Amino acid sequence: MEEFEIKFLEVDVPELEKKLLEIGAKKIGEYNYRRVLMDYPDLRMENKHSWLRLRTNGEETTLSYKERIGIKENGQVGSDDGMKEIEISVDDYDKTFELLKSIGLIIKREEENKRLRYTKGDAVFDIDLWPQIPPYVEVESTTLENAKKAAREAGFDPEEGLVCSAKQIYKKYGYDLNDYITITFDKFIKK
Repeated sequence: MEEFEIKFLEVDVPELEKKLLEIGAKKIGEYNYRRVLMDYPDLRMENKHSWLRLRTNGEETTLSYKERIGIKENGQVGSDDGMKEIEISVDDYDKTFELLKSIGLIIKREEENKRLRYTKGDAVFDIDLWPQIPPYVEVESTTLENAKKAAREAGFDPEEGLVCSAKQIYKKYGYDLNDYITITFDKFIKK
């Protein structure tokens, strides 16, 4: 599966929520995510801009393989072609975590974030709040053109949007996530 998404940084959350309701989007929920990113000890997945992610919001837990496509310009913000993702549902975060460790995978980083999700048609608007950086919105749809159309409807210029990862956004704000083992609202711990 390929994700078609565009991110817009430094959004005013109350104003954006108001705008989304005005255009007919429906609030689906508020989520508190915790996740662990894992790799082999030799970091072979990181070397090809990929990772394994175990994530839960307390209700649903997923295990995903994610890979940035077409990384350019040293991985700077807006410098890739999107994301390849293979995702499955698992029923137990802690047991899956133990399974992954038992086959030799290591923790690259533990993270948490908060997300407000709205939908309209086939568009998903995820307002993401992460530790230490301003909120941003990710507009996702079934095609890049549909994502751009949804972004315009929400008041964004798609040409000003970014196709990038949270890691690349952190880099824009001066944080190299490779230097951190924990990124939570309570702890921001370097390796």
